Amino acid sequence: MNIKALRAFRATLSEGSLVAASEILHLSQPAVSRLITGLEAELKLTLFDRSGRNLTPTPEGLAFYKEAGRILDNLDEVPRIAAEIKAGRTETLRIVTMPRIAQSLSAPAVARFMQENPSTNVNLDVRARREAGKWLAGREYDIGIGALPVDHPGIVSKPLFRVKAQAVLPAGHPLSSRSNLTADDLAGEPVIRLMHGLLLRDQLDDFFRSAGVTPRQTCEVAASQLACALVAEGAGVTIADELVAAQVASANLTLVPVAPERWMTFGLLYPVSESGSKTLPLFEKALFDVVNELAQQSETLEPTN
Repeated sequence: MNIKALRAFRATLSEGSLVAASEILHLSQPAVSRLITGLEAELKLTLFDRSGRNLTPTPEGLAFYKEAGRILDNLDEVPRIAAEIKAGRTETLRIVTMPRIAQSLSAPAVARFMQENPSTNVNLDVRARREAGKWLAGREYDIGIGALPVDHPGIVSKPLFRVKAQAVLPAGHPLSSRSNLTADDLAGEPVIRLMHGLLLRDQLDDFFRSAGVTPRQTCEVAASQLACALVAEGAGVTIADELVAAQVASANLTLVPVAPERWMTFGLLYPVSESGSKTLPLFEKALFDVVNELAQQSETLEPTN
């Protein structure tokens, strides 16, 4: 595949015009156009709609843009990798974490690992659960950290901890003094939930559906942290866990366990038949250490090891 054509495509889409792309790439506009046309012919995809005066990306073009960007980003890393090999730094641990635990668990574990293993490079990425599985199966990463279960033939998992599901309320909410809350208790509240396809959305929907309750009003968001942030602003309530809520100012939130009791399990994810980095066991130890420390400070988090 022509890497120059990939760069021309990415520059044209990201900058919005052939003119801007040609300036960035130091090529003429016709040259950029020819590179994109050749790429379309090679891929047998229509990347841009040329019916108007401007190039407009097609749905196929937008989907391919994400993949092309990843490929080019990796290529841009080649000089750095070569320099590190020359310097004797050849070990890199590639980690992908799901957003719900990125700050509360993954970041402390990575920081501890780096302090204990200063000669190892770390690549830490954050991806939604539905995306992380794909990249792990493609062996882009050595290990993933996220909610279980993950049903993918290219991935094996190991439980790490479980955390109790809780209703997340604005501080000072009339229900915040209760020892637990049922779906009936929350029936009259606006509910902040995640978009379809996310595990926490399925868990929230099941919580209400199993009780035969339909929330009075709902708002859908793309991330659990955003749901908690909206709760902190008084927009409604949501169902999450203490690790998610910890990423929002705690003074603005109150967490109350739901009834009947529900638990959310998180674990480690590995590509099938992949040995991974030699430092992987050391990172796993850092993770378990952080989980055990969190469990000592919490009544709703339990290690599974």
